[in-house]
Amino acid sequence: RRFYEKVQALHQDPEASVDNPLLAFSLIKRLHSDWPNIIYSDEATENTQALHAGFKEVEQELPGAEDLDGAARALMRLQDVYALSVKGMANGVFQRAGAGRPPLYSPGRRISLSADDCFHVGKVAYDTGDYYHSIAWLEEAVSLFRLSYGSWNPEDRSSLEDALDHLAFSYFMAGNISHALSLSREFLHYDPSNRRVARNVAKYEKLLEMGTVARGYHGPPPHRCPPSHTLLGPLSPQPAPEHLPHLGCSYETNGSPYLLLQPAKKEMVWIRPYVALYHDFISDAEAETIKGLAGPWLQRSVVASGEKQQKAEYRISKSAWLKDTADPVVRALEQRIAAVTGLDLRPPYAEYLQVVNYGLGGHYEPHFDHATSRKSPLYRMKSGNRIATVMIYLSTVEAGGSTAFIYANFSVPVVKNAALFWWNLRRNGDGDGDTLHAGCPVLAGDKWVANKWIHEHGQEFRRPGSADPQD
Repeated sequence: RRFYEKVQALHQDPEASVDNPLLAFSLIKRLHSDWPNIIYSDEATENTQALHAGFKEVEQELPGAEDLDGAARALMRLQDVYALSVKGMANGVFQRAGAGRPPLYSPGRRISLSADDCFHVGKVAYDTGDYYHSIAWLEEAVSLFRLSYGSWNPEDRSSLEDALDHLAFSYFMAGNISHALSLSREFLHYDPSNRRVARNVAKYEKLLEMGTVARGYHGPPPHRCPPSHTLLGPLSPQPAPEHLPHLGCSYETNGSPYLLLQPAKKEMVWIRPYVALYHDFISDAEAETIKGLAGPWLQRSVVASGEKQQKAEYRISKSAWLKDTADPVVRALEQRIAAVTGLDLRPPYAEYLQVVNYGLGGHYEPHFDHATSRKSPLYRMKSGNRIATVMIYLSTVEAGGSTAFIYANFSVPVVKNAALFWWNLRRNGDGDGDTLHAGCPVLAGDKWVANKWIHEHGQEFRRPGSADPQD
């Protein structure tokens, strides 16, 4: 602090120049002796030790390499699903690729990515052999590094040479040998002693002379990561609601005394599949209570894989399970769900309340809630398949996060405190293929939902089967 105050006093005048011999002397002395004295002083050693000790205390809670790479993949997911321009994203603009289109999301404060930031995203794609994404992000990294070449940034862990090296090999693997050659030559301009890149230049030149494409030359060493999955693409236009039959809003009691004084606010969203949205299903206070109860227990969400459950890239979220005994709010919510749906939620006819948090780029690719195989872990409850889903939106988001029904070709945006209901099974017990749905990536915000899955056993007299084998 004393050293900083001295420097500040010497440079109060922004016009002051080192032409002043006194200022020049002070600067030279400060750099030669004063600054090293500060660095190697007992006080600095104590401060460094305290800083290291403080870091050790919180190190386990800080993001790790997996979190950082996951965030990079989230940016690529947003790029794909919402057709965002990489250059626009690097400049803090969430705009679809192509001129003249309004931004999908306009943050209050624009945050730009550095050259090193773009390099890391491209490197994550490169390490998985995803050259489509690595080219787009490394191109932006190269462009930004060129602008700042020669300047030193303490946050940069990469350089223009690194970006050129990876981009050249990405273009080669994508089949564009001429551009790979051009970038490799530029690399040698900055690092002419690099033998590996020099060998690649010679091989690229030979390939272009022969007019053939080959694989297998030595790019920067990759780090192995799980392969990426196909992502949910943009939905095609859906018909206007006024052209759909029987859609409307109503107050519903469903024959339940529980709803007589405060009927449910029901909006019919779709007929086939049957999807309804119940507005103001819970209060703000109830939503915050449920989020608070689930928070300490959140873990990376898993999916059914044969007879096991495992983590997967196509579902990025954290979840926790709450019993109805966890809090009176959870018990009251289950009573409300039972009243609105008319179904039996007593154990084992329904699963515990699942609370899910979708953060940066959080999503769930197209899937069915009901089991499509008798080997599914869902059947361990011995209460049949999932007949219905109730999904409650516990928060709002600034952009993205819609629930998209793929085959039915419509989506439902996040409506805070509302509950989305649909039947997973037809009356004959078969799964309804039209309920294939996905959680679109969260573009901006923090999405919280609570899921209640209800099973078919126990509902025989509440939703009886049909004599029509097609129903």
